[in-house]
Amino acid sequence: METGNGDAVANAWGHVRGNLRRSAGQRLFDQWLKPVELIRESSEAEIRLGLPSDFMAQWVRNHYAERLLLEFRAVLPSVETVCIETVSNTLPAQRVLHAGDNDTRPPAGGESSTFDPRFVFDRFVVDASNRVAFNAARKLAEPGVPQFSPLFLHSATGQGKTHLMHAIGQAFLESNPRATAIYMPAERFMFEFVRALKAKDTIAFKARLRGADLLMIDDLQFIGGKDVTQEEFFHTVNEFMGAGKRLVIAADRAPQALEGFVPQLAGRLGSGLVADIRPPELELRRAILQRKLDEMPDVAVPEDVIELLAARITSNVRELEGALNRLVAYAQLNGEAITIDFAVQTLGEVLRHVQRRITIDEIQRAVSAHFDLKQLDLISERRAVAIARPRQIAMYLAKRLTTRSLPEIGRKFGNRDHSTVIHAVRRIEDLRGKDGEIDGAVRTLMRKLEG
Repeated sequence: METGNGDAVANAWGHVRGNLRRSAGQRLFDQWLKPVELIRESSEAEIRLGLPSDFMAQWVRNHYAERLLLEFRAVLPSVETVCIETVSNTLPAQRVLHAGDNDTRPPAGGESSTFDPRFVFDRFVVDASNRVAFNAARKLAEPGVPQFSPLFLHSATGQGKTHLMHAIGQAFLESNPRATAIYMPAERFMFEFVRALKAKDTIAFKARLRGADLLMIDDLQFIGGKDVTQEEFFHTVNEFMGAGKRLVIAADRAPQALEGFVPQLAGRLGSGLVADIRPPELELRRAILQRKLDEMPDVAVPEDVIELLAARITSNVRELEGALNRLVAYAQLNGEAITIDFAVQTLGEVLRHVQRRITIDEIQRAVSAHFDLKQLDLISERRAVAIARPRQIAMYLAKRLTTRSLPEIGRKFGNRDHSTVIHAVRRIEDLRGKDGEIDGAVRTLMRKLEG
């Protein structure tokens, strides 16, 4: 394939490619990023990158679209978009990075983002773990005066926050075609604000964002500790709330648990509707895989392979879908049928990563050390809060990180009834959304146990 239409673009691509090789690691780079090539028609405003299959192009879009834009802009500030396409496909390139595209503006004027057409409400698989967030997102997208704003979505990475935000944007514009909606990651908010500061052009930056009817900021945790950016964001939040306009924020934890955030901003974000998305249970994981396969009518994946993926990849929807995409892509590229042996061979590293069995004894040791208790305290009859709360956290982690049944978990905690375990799990789930200290402790313990 021929490369770009100028030394500046070609040199920028060489620089970006080198950074990706260093940051991604050799294995990931060789499998997914090495095949990426610069397309001849690229310009200093629009970079076009090609891959040999739809699955590979989609994977790079999902995982590296934002990174590619930021990397190119660091070398060529004139870059507005990065398009990732399938080189064998005759369809026009999909524009995957959107704030700033001039051809996406609605007839009435202001700028709107281009939303991913895959991420709509009808394609979001719902169960108890995400139903509140889903219903809140649909409600916010409806016409008329919003019942609440901001909507704050929080969960671990890859659980569907971005899907819901794109769905809100598309549904809102469908019912309000002359409105404007902007979606951007917090990292880009910071990048564009700092650039406006340096250019002494913050008025235009403020006007562009605050003029939108719907503003959505993703991955808010990335501006933790960035005081100047937080101050500007605080003013933006106040403007939207004061005007009664729609604002959606997503982060990896609840507002009160965000690290490096000023209390005023965290309090403001928590004044709307805060909705969490919990990791998917087995039935939801099966349903997600089946929904994906319904969209691939020419792909045959045996039931035992679906069960393997659903049972072994438990914490992250994005990782689950990525494993299925990788499996299908490898089968198509190699001309092989998908079998259980092929799945184990292809996804060996992914499956080994999630295979390590965490024991309840390990959990009890980790919780005891974290709270400076004796392990015996967790199985004792003592009910003081200083012991009861860590005990509930340990039960919650045992339910989340092991395959043990509720009665088995109860027996490991001093022969307690399974109803006690259920109460503990529900109590900690509730506290994680309200108490930043509890949520932080759970996250720290999970990282330690899973690492």
